[in-house]
Amino acid sequence: MSKPIIRYAGQEIEVTWDGRLCIHIGECVCAEGELFVSGRDPWCQPDLVSREQVRAIIERCPTGALSYTDKTGEPETAPPENRVLVANDGPLYFSGELAIEGAPEDMPGVQRRAALCRCGASKNKPFCDNSHREAGFKDAGAVGSQGTGLQECGGPLKVRVIPNGPLKTEGNLSIYTGAGRLAWEGTQTALCRCGASKNKPFCDGTHREIGFKTD
Repeated sequence: MSKPIIRYAGQEIEVTWDGRLCIHIGECVCAEGELFVSGRDPWCQPDLVSREQVRAIIERCPTGALSYTDKTGEPETAPPENRVLVANDGPLYFSGELAIEGAPEDMPGVQRRAALCRCGASKNKPFCDNSHREAGFKDAGAVGSQGTGLQECGGPLKVRVIPNGPLKTEGNLSIYTGAGRLAWEGTQTALCRCGASKNKPFCDGTHREIGFKTD
């Protein structure tokens, strides 16, 4: 069964929730104010807080499941830094000016924020669907390599989804450990998504040995 896309209209701003991307991190319901209240119908009411508050709260969503349409015409701007956070035992959290290969046009949130699978078990590849929990995926989110460094931090970041292989990035990128340490900077890399690399979060070719399939 396909997961829903639900829109919550306000006078100044409309919020969209995409069930295909939500992995229930909880940034929305934990935010101050009355924008999101669990158990309320509807749970999202944009007119109960300011337009600026709506934007700020939606931009905290790390998966892109929440997005907004500002009726003033002001778009969501890209963060000044393209980054990946390697979550402990979890996905790769991307943020920045993202162009994820194959992402549907009706997923505007993932142009700025996305959680991409690195355990190999998601049924919604390349996106995380929390299957790492069922699969018992374990990785501390450490990063050993330092990369080549960067002259600047932002700009377009292309994420190529290689069939039966890694995620290849092209563009300025900073990688942070699960503990939040800036560990790697560079303009090109390949990130493991089979879950078996011995050099996580980077690809080491193990996907070929284990017969990793993305379909």
